[in-house]
Amino acid sequence: MNTLSQNIVTFLSPGTLVHEESTMPIGRWDTDLACEIAQTVRDRHGAIPFAFFFTTRERGGAELDSHESARSGRYYLGGRVETLAEIEARGDPGERILRSNMRGNKWDRIIVNTNSWKITQPLEATDVVLEWPPPQPEKED
Repeated sequence: MNTLSQNIVTFLSPGTLVHEESTMPIGRWDTDLACEIAQTVRDRHGAIPFAFFFTTRERGGAELDSHESARSGRYYLGGRVETLAEIEARGDPGERILRSNMRGNKWDRIIVNTNSWKITQPLEATDVVLEWPPPQPEKED
């Protein structure tokens, strides 16, 4: 039986209640290529991606639907990493819920990204923060 597989990249952008996702095929798990593509991705309200991840989907000859056979961690397109200790030391009253969520969920680190709108996410051990400049506005002639 033949097995068919496809590599996919999914870009995550800030959304209203959940992240916006833009998913497309990609030849291989290539972070440089994904960063190039990210420069062109725009989601609702002009949102720019803050991260992406790769998946591989496969389907055997007798299977009607594909299944996910591999998934990468998230690759964050820039951002600032902060630890719980740093956030606690700041003592900012506006971060009371963040501190509580980090303690309750046992998150030691978060990432704050402002490529378009501010997002704050837990930073997992498999995640990578890339050096990535946001796209520059197009100049008018």
